[in-house]
Amino acid sequence: MDISTVQGPGSRAAESTMPSMNIGDRSSFVRTLQQTLAEKGHNPSSNIDGIFGAETLKAVRSYQLVNGISNPNGNFYGTAGPQTLGSLGFEHTRGPVSAASLQTSAPPLTMTAGRTETAPSASMDADALLTSAQRYLGTPYVWGGTTTSGMDCSGFVQKVMKEHGVELPRTTAQMWAASEPVSSPQKGDLVFFETRSGPSHVGIYMGGDKFIHAGASTGVTETDMNNPYWSERYLGAKRPDTA
Repeated sequence: MDISTVQGPGSRAAESTMPSMNIGDRSSFVRTLQQTLAEKGHNPSSNIDGIFGAETLKAVRSYQLVNGISNPNGNFYGTAGPQTLGSLGFEHTRGPVSAASLQTSAPPLTMTAGRTETAPSASMDADALLTSAQRYLGTPYVWGGTTTSGMDCSGFVQKVMKEHGVELPRTTAQMWAASEPVSSPQKGDLVFFETRSGPSHVGIYMGGDKFIHAGASTGVTETDMNNPYWSERYLGAKRPDTA
């Protein structure tokens, strides 16, 4: 997992891999949280300053109540922890996507009925890869998770690919930067989406305009690429180095 620095008032900066934010925290990631909450109607646009203060606490609590994540009697009411952040579409990475990760772009996806998909490389059997991926169907979503107890999107993709000898970096942004763009996805290629700033969700293309991924609200599932939510957020397809 990525390590980021979060600093509270009157305290020294502390490095942590724990995916949670509380009142008093100050960081660029808090700013991203505020922006995301504002987009969903739970935070005023004037309150995007990177400081987890009273307005941000109110926004987090509002989002948690509406989405059934916590309640006034809950232990984590007002804490932006794994469940809240996962529901908002965040991965385990604790910071905004870097500009460097966006230098290579992929062309828009064009769906073609009856297209013949083949394995992305002779060194990897795409059908076997997808069979492995489908073994995890129903696995719950856990932010930062990489096991059958729970996975996030990049943890799922990394695990499946590793089972077939393909080593990938841990985060979606890193996978995006480390893979080669393709004009249209074939079975076994990676498909990327922008659920917040930059490449922030990844899945494996299955053919037939479907992909398999670990969704924050669904766990590991198969989804149609033409689903309005995903088609509007689609960034492109890329192919990892399978040599």
